[in-house]
Amino acid sequence: MSFESLGLMPELLRAVREQGYETPTPIQIQAIPLVLEGRDLMGRAQTGTGKTAGFTLPMLQLLAPHASSSASPARHPIRALILTPTRELAMQVEESVRTYGKYIPLRTTTIFGGVNINPQTKALRAGVEIVVATPGRLLDHQGQGNLNFSQLEILVLDEADRMLDMGFIRDIQKILALLPAKRQTLLFSATFTDEIKQLASKFLKTPATVQITPQNTAAELVRQVVHPVDRERKRALLSHLITSRKLQQVLVFTRTKHGANRLSEQLDKDGISSMAIHGNKSQPQRIKALEDFKKGAVRVLVATDIAARGLDIDMLPHVVNYELPHVAEDYIHRIGRTGRAGTEGEALSLVCVDEQSLLRDIEKLLRKDLPKDVITGYAPDPSIPAEPISTGRQGGGAGRGRGPARPARAGSGAAPRGERGRHPSRPGARGK
Repeated sequence: MSFESLGLMPELLRAVREQGYETPTPIQIQAIPLVLEGRDLMGRAQTGTGKTAGFTLPMLQLLAPHASSSASPARHPIRALILTPTRELAMQVEESVRTYGKYIPLRTTTIFGGVNINPQTKALRAGVEIVVATPGRLLDHQGQGNLNFSQLEILVLDEADRMLDMGFIRDIQKILALLPAKRQTLLFSATFTDEIKQLASKFLKTPATVQITPQNTAAELVRQVVHPVDRERKRALLSHLITSRKLQQVLVFTRTKHGANRLSEQLDKDGISSMAIHGNKSQPQRIKALEDFKKGAVRVLVATDIAARGLDIDMLPHVVNYELPHVAEDYIHRIGRTGRAGTEGEALSLVCVDEQSLLRDIEKLLRKDLPKDVITGYAPDPSIPAEPISTGRQGGGAGRGRGPARPARAGSGAAPRGERGRHPSRPGARGK
């Protein structure tokens, strides 16, 4: 099947061809015709399946008939709103809108927290048809009178499960109350939990359902390997793997922000260029780290789970779980950064004795045992006992702690206002 057969207009087909895409992905094949029909939609797909183009392309086509090249702000009312859980994802979605909408005179902007609000205010008041936003900062602009949704036609909730998990439910409810009841609503999620279904039942009207990736299934093109190692030798093993195998562009996950910073510093001392990215970094720091990583100026990007979704890095070859996540589903999202768009990828997990229960949870979720490969010279010492994993401020080790592990998703910490839910939907809801 070709993009032409999906009924897309010539301007969009030209932009798609310029990006080198010839064949639509399964979710694009199923979603694009339904969106073009004006249907509400629930789409379940992991990242890397092409879901962004799956809603961006038909959205642009639906908005195109009334697109205007006029300079008057009044000729550019907000007609589409895309909500995302993180600023990184907001920037990447807007980049897709600009890329595919290259030959259609529609204005777009992105608004998120952690940066000066004034340039965003200026862009909104100049008139934009498409807004890509995180919920908290969107409500900040609403409070300042910068938004008018009276002519909104399309609402997209991208990674809805992540937004609920981050405590955005009340912010989303407030935003929905601002929007016209008559609109087209598209919801995309990696999982269809009961909470997602309940949310969808309240604001989607007889939605069509598209399900591409089986729930909690790791990318088929990702080679997954576990390297058993002592907690104190993880950093040495990581450096050994990177240098001996000449690995380039490696995304490494830690549990804590402090651990990410410390590991990045240690890798630099080993002669491996590295930068850390997490919730405590300023927006300019995060943008620079990601850009340097994408262009190869930085060899390793060390991240907490705030980067597990939304990071769109073409052809990322290697993901390393320096520390396993406390929540098994987060493993799926982490390794989903590689093995995208038909390319093969590799996910390595450095696992110490403390993390055996976490590994069992992951293998139970995957319904298979992951292959184990002990690297010569780094075999774990069987006499070392397991210790509780701390979620506190730890160094680069695998989490030696004094107290019991807390059953909460750790690593990302609190995020600036505008990137997390201000009113958690339930006790223990996480903000990133």
